[in-house]
Amino acid sequence: MVNIGYHTAKIQGKFLRSIYKSSISTLVNFPIKQDRQVPIKVYALSCERDLPEQVASLRSFLRYVGIPQAFTIMSDGSYTQQSIELLRKIHPCVEVQLLTTFQREDLPQSVYEYASQQAMGKKLAALMSIPIDSATLYTDSDILFFEGASDLADLASSNDTYTYYLPDCKNSLDRRLIYEDGEMQEPINAGFILFKKALDWNDSIQRLSKLSEPPNYFSEQTIVNLTIKQNHGVALASDKYIMNVEDQFIYPDKFATKQIAMRHYVSDIRHKFWMNVI
Repeated sequence: MVNIGYHTAKIQGKFLRSIYKSSISTLVNFPIKQDRQVPIKVYALSCERDLPEQVASLRSFLRYVGIPQAFTIMSDGSYTQQSIELLRKIHPCVEVQLLTTFQREDLPQSVYEYASQQAMGKKLAALMSIPIDSATLYTDSDILFFEGASDLADLASSNDTYTYYLPDCKNSLDRRLIYEDGEMQEPINAGFILFKKALDWNDSIQRLSKLSEPPNYFSEQTIVNLTIKQNHGVALASDKYIMNVEDQFIYPDKFATKQIAMRHYVSDIRHKFWMNVI
């Protein structure tokens, strides 16, 4: 039997994305009503292919979280100059930097090798290069923020020094980097991290360097998972910070309410992203 709701949502998402993409040059000139200043620096890594998602994600952050000290978009090198200019038009807080110039020059060799081989290696290099001297957020471009995101502003303003992470809904890990079964419990999604202090990456990177075969797509998330746990990270509330694909095969977005702070629209549910853009 054909799942009409699912296929309708997929078609609608594709259509809405095409409309949004064709309207970006106009959308970036629309002001966003927001006066709240938030003591946080935000970083995102994205590419030309994901320009529509990056624009929508950024605009939703500004509307529902507030104006950060800076919102830095790290380009993988594929953004055109026209797209970079469009991103900068959204708000004066927006900066766009090439990852190759942003990333640190003293990362372990195994990280540089991973970054030269795979996109997720570039993301690991980006995460490890983010300077952290105060509240600092990393967010993927396929994340939307909602009215409950004032909670994130409150977390950024709090005096603690925890690293807050997004609980994952399934294990998407490179088993070669897992040494104990307990390390797979309560997995962490690497797409959304609120840093309050610099992390010690040494142990997990040593595991990366010991791999006898090249790292894979899931190696980056596994290293993040291990590192945050070793640094005693704190899970964000899973009913407010959503990483869930239970509604993949139904039409509506069952989690998009005024109460949630954000939702990570991973590939399985990416089409639902476009039901909620501003």
